Amino acid sequence: MPSHPQEPARAASDPGARVPEGAVRPPRGDLPQPGPPTRPEAANGEPGPDAAGPATAEDEYTTAIRELEDRWRRALADLDNLRKRHARELERERAVERSRTAAAFLPVLDNLELALTHAGADPGAIVEGIRAVRDQAVNVLELLGYPRHAETGVAFDPARHEVVGVVQDPDAPPGTVVEVLRPGYGDGERQLRPAAVTVAKRE
Repeated sequence: MPSHPQEPARAASDPGARVPEGAVRPPRGDLPQPGPPTRPEAANGEPGPDAAGPATAEDEYTTAIRELEDRWRRALADLDNLRKRHARELERERAVERSRTAAAFLPVLDNLELALTHAGADPGAIVEGIRAVRDQAVNVLELLGYPRHAETGVAFDPARHEVVGVVQDPDAPPGTVVEVLRPGYGDGERQLRPAAVTVAKRE
């Protein structure tokens, strides 16, 4: 009786089945077994280039964070050094400016000492000497950037004048400075003080 066409297939799937004489028995145990995939390896047994996983990316992030932290600390140190250097330079400039201003007034003090030495001389000469010392001091302030303001007959300027009184003066236009009781020094942002004045009353 002829063999059934499906016998070879049954023999291949059933190890205990009889295999017709002359048929090729499939190798046993050589077929790949199911299981988790393995990482590709190079020829020398080391992990291949595709073996890199999340651990490598995490190491790169950690290295980048450390570099940024190092740069941040260096920037803070540089900023602190700059602040300290600026403070030292500012204090040095202040000391130099104070010294320059004080040295500019030394001749004024010398002339005052000279005027006191000759206090018993002619009173008129004393007055002239004091006036000369006053003019010298005013000149020093002007050289330092603080000109003197003691003008009368000018229009009242709230940026330069401080009203201490209002008077009725028929000879002065309303709103003009009639008398300067205390001179002012400086202009704008460099003003030491405004001039104290009396102003003509407005009608």
